Amino acid sequence: MTITTSTESGTGVPLRPDALLQVRNLRKHFPITQGILFKRQVGAVKAVDGITFDIANGETLGLVGESGCGKSTAGRTIAKLLEPTSGNIIFNGADITGYSRSQMRPLRSEMQMIFQDPFSSLNPRHTVGTIVGAPYRVQGSLSDKDIKTRVQGLLERVGLNPEHYNRYPHEFSGGQRQRIGVARAIALQPKLIICDEPVSALDVSIQAQVVNLLEDLQSEFGIAYIFVAHDLSVVRHISDRVAVMYLGQIMELADRDTLYSQPRHPYTHSLLSAVPLPDPDSGSRRERILLTGDLPSPINPPSGCVFHTRCWKAQDRCKVEVPLVREISAGHQIACHFPEDRPVFGQGGQTIHGPAPTDQELAAQERDRDLARGGAVTGENIAHETELGWQKRQD
Repeated sequence: MTITTSTESGTGVPLRPDALLQVRNLRKHFPITQGILFKRQVGAVKAVDGITFDIANGETLGLVGESGCGKSTAGRTIAKLLEPTSGNIIFNGADITGYSRSQMRPLRSEMQMIFQDPFSSLNPRHTVGTIVGAPYRVQGSLSDKDIKTRVQGLLERVGLNPEHYNRYPHEFSGGQRQRIGVARAIALQPKLIICDEPVSALDVSIQAQVVNLLEDLQSEFGIAYIFVAHDLSVVRHISDRVAVMYLGQIMELADRDTLYSQPRHPYTHSLLSAVPLPDPDSGSRRERILLTGDLPSPINPPSGCVFHTRCWKAQDRCKVEVPLVREISAGHQIACHFPEDRPVFGQGGQTIHGPAPTDQELAAQERDRDLARGGAVTGENIAHETELGWQKRQD
């Protein structure tokens, strides 16, 4: 089935007709059964419950949210590693929702996945050459000699030594194993790669290397990414647009700069308030929004807006009426009856919530930083020191 229009998304939000991937009202429910001989379904875990978005060629969509919100399940369902319960997955103009495993095999060259755990996703009994060369053997596109040449070239491209061809996964560090996973994913030069928390198991320095590698590969091959992650700083660095998920649903979706500077959904505000800031002055002035209670069960999600049990703005309407996803500005989508109107302003390259400090407060913070750096002492600085009870020694 070929899709040529961007309507019928079911949410009133238009989808781009030329998008590489269109996801429409996608749901993945895991049935809960009882009985031994005669099993019957008594419920369902609603891991993904009606998400809609699209991705263009060469674009990166960040998918963020709390643990258990359905991010990874959404990625696996889009890759058809899990069968969707309902909805549509349109890839490169074709509806692949009902494709069988054999029908999906030719598409694997265009859609790949990088998994979260860089060790369990690699077969410990296979060498690196066998692992990275597997896509070529499955597709039957190259001879064994050509496969070895290609694999060694891929290893070099991702920053590994081609001589590692005959080594096993346990002989590599975590960052190196993740690079092996990246090499396997890009072997057939796919159009879309779903990155399921590819850097969450790595330390900060290795995270930066892997993220930079993904960006270089995107620039070289024009790959589109779905980037699932917890770290909002990493998502901000690599993503073009960001979707915020909560309890299987998308709460807000916007381009990176808009979402980080002008979030409208209360849940997005709470997530951004938890991002640590390296500047102690900014951190002390930033409003920290603490959500009460735990994430509700996806087996029995709250009625109305699923976030109303933890939202400080919830009203009676939120308990009974499901907010439809609507576009409040170009490309900025939100599912909320009472969106936030507080600005999030930038100061010193950081993001701060709440009322902006006055000019006098900003000047005082700048004086504090000058004094901490041992900067030039002015009469105004000395007066400020005296007010704080400081004494500056003169050499």
